[in-house]
This record gives sequence, C-alpha cells and structure tokens, in this order.
Amino acid sequence: MTGDQEYQGGENFDLRGMLLRGRHMRLSDRTELFGVFLGELEQNKEMLCLRCITSAADREVDVADPDTGETRPMLMFGSNNYLGLATHPHLRERALKALHQYGAGVGGPPLLNGYTALHRELEQRIARLKGAEDALIFSSGYAANVGLVTGLMQKHDVVFYDAYSHASFCDGLKLAGVPARQFAHNDLAQLKRMLDAQRGLDGGDIYVAVEGVYSMDGDLAPLDELVELCKAYGAILVVDDAHGTGVLGAHGSGTAEHFGVESRIPISMGTFSKTFAVTGGFIAGSKPIIDYLRFFARSYMFSASLSPVCVATILAGLDVLEQEPERLWHLRQNVAYAASCLRRLGFDVNPRAAIIPLHVPKGMDMRKASREFHEHGIFVNSVEYPAVPVAQQRFRISIMATHTGADIDRLVEVIRDVWTPVRSLPAPGADGKEHLHAA
Repeated sequence: MTGDQEYQGGENFDLRGMLLRGRHMRLSDRTELFGVFLGELEQNKEMLCLRCITSAADREVDVADPDTGETRPMLMFGSNNYLGLATHPHLRERALKALHQYGAGVGGPPLLNGYTALHRELEQRIARLKGAEDALIFSSGYAANVGLVTGLMQKHDVVFYDAYSHASFCDGLKLAGVPARQFAHNDLAQLKRMLDAQRGLDGGDIYVAVEGVYSMDGDLAPLDELVELCKAYGAILVVDDAHGTGVLGAHGSGTAEHFGVESRIPISMGTFSKTFAVTGGFIAGSKPIIDYLRFFARSYMFSASLSPVCVATILAGLDVLEQEPERLWHLRQNVAYAASCLRRLGFDVNPRAAIIPLHVPKGMDMRKASREFHEHGIFVNSVEYPAVPVAQQRFRISIMATHTGADIDRLVEVIRDVWTPVRSLPAPGADGKEHLHAA
C-alpha cells in the first residue's frame, strides 16, 4: 500500500500503510483512520496490545482475554523481570516498610524537596555496581537517556551512535540538536573510518554511543574493543546497559563486567524497569559529570523523584543480587536450555543475554501467529513495524530465572506448532533475516 492509495479495509491494511496514508492528513482524519484500523484488529481478534494482567508479575500470570474477558493463566515469556524479583519477599517487605516510613511519594523534584536518604543510598550503590564515582537517578529510563544527551552534548560536539540505538537516545539527539552520525550495527570498522574522518577537525567532544545488550536482537556491543577504540581517538564512550544490568557479569554488574572493562566506561546508563522490575533510570560516571547533570539534565530537574517505595524496592533488589547469586546461574541455565531446544528445531539462535528473537518468516501472518501463542497460553511480545523495519519484524522471547524446564518445554512446543505451516517455505533473503532453516 502506498501513501496515495485510499484505505479500502481488509487484511492488507497494516500499520505501515496507515502511517503512510495518514502522513498528510489533518488530525481529525488521521485519528479517524486509526480508529478504523484498531476496529479491524478487534474484529479479527488481533488486538493483543494492552492485555490486562490481573496477577503479580511472575513466570505465570493471569491474563484477561481481550475478546471474551475471561481470565486464565499464561506462561510469561514477554517480561523483562529477568531475575524474577517482582514477587520476591524481600522486595515486598522493603516496599511496605518504606511506605509506612516515607508515605507514597515525595511531591517534588530532587533538587527541591524530592531527595531522601534512600535516594542517596541508591545512587551510591548503583555507582558501586557500575564501578563509577557517582550516579543519579531519574523517573524513567527514557528520561535518563534524554537527560544524558541534552544535558551533556552540545552543538559543537559530534555523536557517533549505533544504528540499533534505543528510541529514547535518538529522541535526545533530536532535542539537543547535536551533530550525530549513525554507524551500521556493531560495525567497528565503519566507526573507525568515521573517527578517522573526524580527527583534526575543529570542534568539541566526540561521543560514541552504544547499548550493552540490544533489546531487539539480544546481542552485545563489543565493549572491550570499543574501549580501546575510543581511547585511541579521545572519544567519550556512552553505554546504555538497560538489558545488561543484573543479567551479565560475574556479579550481575552488566555488560562491562562481562567484558572485564567495568572501570573503563566513562558514562553508563540503565533502567530499573528490567531486572529490578519497577521503574526509573540512572546515569553513572565521574563525580564531576554527575554533579553537572544534576543541574543541566532537564528531565532530572523538572521531574518528580521516584517514590521512596520504588527506591526501597530497587535497594532490596540490589540486596538480592548480592545475596542470591544463584539467580544469575539459573537465568543463564534457562537461556542455554531454551536456545538448545530451539536449535534442535532448526532455529539459528545464540543468545548472549536473556533475549531470544525469532524473526517472522515470509508467508507467516504475524497477527494470526500472535493469536495462536495467546490461545496456547504463551505470552510473548510481537514486535511489529514501526518499532522495527518491516523486514525485521519478530517475536521476542524473554527468559527469566524463575522459569522451569517444563515452562521452556511448553514454549518450544508451541513455537514448533506455530512455525510448522511455514517450515517448508524457502528462506527469505538477507533483508528478511529469517533464522529458521527450511525443513
């Protein structure tokens, strides 16, 4: 469907087509068109966004069916609650204690009245976890990334960033108006050429921005090589370790610890919405950088602080990370087991963290497949355009430490059944990135 075609309804109308068609529409027409699009999804029982979960976040959750309203248990393979901390007794106990002591919230931003002893303790412990001098915490990971970019980077600087960088970082670049150039995903040869071209030019600082673990593919940035490359060119390395913190490294410190460079990352960013199962974000770095950001990161200055309940919960999560290292072991065993089962089915998967993507092959109706997963009691995330390019749509599986072997066996069984109708189709070209070998 092209941008100048009228919408006629029917199964060929996808979100990409709707966006193209609505690009030049007035707001009222655009929202009306989108309403028709949502209506067709509901009519075809394909509206699996915003599923209502009626139980605590765990390896199994109760989900209200969006069509029937009936609530039933489902195995959760779509959560970033990697260590299963959301229901841990210690976290619940600390949260209740903080609620009784501090109340529900602080009612203001940190520089004015939203800073408690708990907030400072969390900053210090995050700094230790990341091998940094200091840290500051934000109301969300999105706010942390936007605050980092707009607070530090200026129009005479230049930023080289990985093509798979998170939307929050890219939005920060737009707000800051800083010159930025994208390099192909994990292509250090291209990055080196870009750094070579920048050498000797008048200007400010050079930043290189990557993610420790990339959320859509689950692969890692080669931080050991990047540290050396940035050192050679005098560039400042910025690492978004949202999906690596609490997952990788001998002590769960993250991707930098995994590569043995935890003391060599100038600026590290992360969130509390993955392993720690709540909300919020952080930036860790040198004390001068952190002090500067407290006053120049607008998303920090003008946002209310995390509630003490949330902060206490994260602190309890750090306790568990230190006191129950077996959770990391269980997570890694589960990831390895799931990957081995999928490889036996013919999938080419080699997860480095806790994310396993299954790219949608040609011939598969993604929304129909999503419904099949749902009806078989498996909760997975379907990642459609525009979150990823059309040719790279995928199902994203997230593994937790608390999953059992039987849970993973059931997941793999359902994947086999969902994929069976397309197994004999020829594999698409490189642009499709299909990872299932034809049977």
